[in-house]
Amino acid sequence: MPETNTTPADLKGLPALLRRVDRLAAGRRQRDLRAPAALMTHKVLQGFRAIRWILTAEILVGLGALAIAFVNLAQGHPDNLAVWMRGVVVLGLTLGLGYFALRAGEGWFWGYQRLRLFSRIFPVVTLVIAAIPGLYPFWMILEQIVFSLLMIGIGDIATSDAMRTAFAKSTLVRDEPRCA
Repeated sequence: MPETNTTPADLKGLPALLRRVDRLAAGRRQRDLRAPAALMTHKVLQGFRAIRWILTAEILVGLGALAIAFVNLAQGHPDNLAVWMRGVVVLGLTLGLGYFALRAGEGWFWGYQRLRLFSRIFPVVTLVIAAIPGLYPFWMILEQIVFSLLMIGIGDIATSDAMRTAFAKSTLVRDEPRCA
């Protein structure tokens, strides 16, 4: 039986695959601007590390919400469709935000721009929807508050002085990706 271990040769197509995903995520700006390597300082890289940890916590919170919904379903107390939709959609959005953070950490301006934008919009939308009376059970409202607080943390890191300096429009350089 052939081995199924991933070797470096198997990862040759990864940059090309990422560029295809970039085309979907970034649109026409995918080959646009990058932060210069010199501006990707220790503080900036440390900020992206913190963002990755917060996103990991966000994913765990999202999985926890779905687990509670499954437990409620198994116990004969199913939650409404809004709970299930919110759980799945927010988990997907968090994974998308993780991709933006990954690409921003590599210096891509479009990734940083989307990370910063969505980390500011998601908490507001989440809290407004959580305030609709009777839409969600109490545990889901608490989950949305935790989600929003974590997302606000991402937004604060993304708008720190070091990040804004690294991704200042005046310092960005044009970069055409090299696809294999």
